[in-house]
Amino acid sequence: MVKMAKKLSKEPYKGVRDFYPEDMFALNYITDVMRESAERFGYVEYSASLLEPTELYESKTSEEIVNEQTYTFTDRGNRSVTLRPEMTPTVARMVAARRRELSFPLRWYSIPNIFRYERPQKGRLREHWQLNCDLFGVSTIEADVEIISLANEIMKSFGAKDEDFVIKINSRNALADLAKKANISSEKQNELFRLIDRVEKMKPEEFKQELENLTGKNAEAVKRYMEGEEVPEDVASILQALAGRGIKNAIFTPSIARGFDYYTGIVFEVSDTNPENNRSLFGGGRYDNLLENFDEESIPAVGFGMGDVTIKEFLESRNLIPTYISSTDLYICVLSDEAKQEAQEIAGVLRSEGFNVALNITEKKVGEQIKKASKDKIPFTLCIGDDEIKSRKFTLKNLINEEETQTSKEGIADVLKGSSS
Repeated sequence: MVKMAKKLSKEPYKGVRDFYPEDMFALNYITDVMRESAERFGYVEYSASLLEPTELYESKTSEEIVNEQTYTFTDRGNRSVTLRPEMTPTVARMVAARRRELSFPLRWYSIPNIFRYERPQKGRLREHWQLNCDLFGVSTIEADVEIISLANEIMKSFGAKDEDFVIKINSRNALADLAKKANISSEKQNELFRLIDRVEKMKPEEFKQELENLTGKNAEAVKRYMEGEEVPEDVASILQALAGRGIKNAIFTPSIARGFDYYTGIVFEVSDTNPENNRSLFGGGRYDNLLENFDEESIPAVGFGMGDVTIKEFLESRNLIPTYISSTDLYICVLSDEAKQEAQEIAGVLRSEGFNVALNITEKKVGEQIKKASKDKIPFTLCIGDDEIKSRKFTLKNLINEEETQTSKEGIADVLKGSSS
C-alpha cells in the first residue's frame, strides 16, 4: 500500500505575515512616510545583514530578550548566530568599525525586519519591520530634542493630530540616582529599571511587593519618584525645548524606563491616547556607552525604533491608511487577434514614458478582461479591436469614476498624466 505524502500547510510560520498586494500596499505606504520624514531631517539610509554573532546582544541587550526571545542557532562553522532582535547593536558595531573615517554628527536611519521569539498577540508578532533613526556625535539636549521632534514629525506626516498621541519622557540618569538613594547596587540597577518599566502592566500590590523585595526598607524614594511630582532637570529642559518647537503633547512620565540595558540618559515612548488602544506605539532614548563594547571610546548617541505593526493598528483605527489602488496604471484589453500587435506597440510606448501597463494575453472575452482589471483595482482600461485600429480613436475608461475619454493614439499618455495630476 502506497503511503500518501503529508499535505503541506497553507499557513505561514506562527507570528509572521504573508503580504498580499493589498497588505504590501499598506506596508509600503507606512515605510514611505517613515523614509520621507527621516530624510526631511537630513537622515541617510544604511542597512546590514539580519544575521549577527550572538555575542553582540549578550553584553547590553536585556537578558530576557537574549535568553527567551531570540532566534539563535549554531551555524555550520560552529558559530552562535542570531537573527537580529533589534537594530541598535548593529548600527553601533558599524559606527565602531569606521569611526575614524566617518564625519560626525551622523544622522542615520534604516527600515530592517526584526525577529523576536515571543507569544504573538495584538501589536506583537515574531517578525516586523522597524524604522530606526539614530543621531551620533552630539551629547547636548539638542540631539534628544531633534530625535523626539523627528518622532513627532513622523506621526504628523501620517495625519495624526496632537490629541491622538502623547510623548512620554523620563530620565535614566534620574533613575540611576534613585537606585543609589535606594541603596541598590549597580549590578541590580537594571532590575529596578525593568520593574519600573512594567509597572503599568502590574497590579499595585504586585509592584509594591517586588519593589520591596528589591529595595528593602528603601522603597519610599522610588514610590515618591513614581508619583511624578518632581520633574528631573534634564527632562524639564527637553520639555521646554519641545514646547518652543510647538510640540505640546510631551509629558514627564516616571514609569517609562525602556527594557534595554544600554540606555544612559533620556528615554521616551510615543503612546496612543485612544482608550481602546492605550498602549506604547514606539520609543527610544540615549545610549552613549554602547561603542565601549567594541573597545572604542564612547560616542554620544540617541535614537528610536518604530515598528510597523503597532503603527498600522494606530492608523487603521483612525482611517489614516489610503485606500488600496494597484501600482498598474492601465490594463489594455485586446478584442481580436488582429489587434494584438497594435496593443503591444501602444503598451511599449506607454511603458517607455513611465506608465505601468498590463496587457491581456488570454482568450477571455472583453467583459471578463474589464472585470479582471476592476477586481485588481487598476484605475484605467483601454480596449483595442478592429474598430479602434480603423478609426484611430481609442476610449480610456476610468474604473474609479466610470468616466470615459476618447482620444487619439498619441493622446493616451496625456489622459493618463492628467488623471494623476
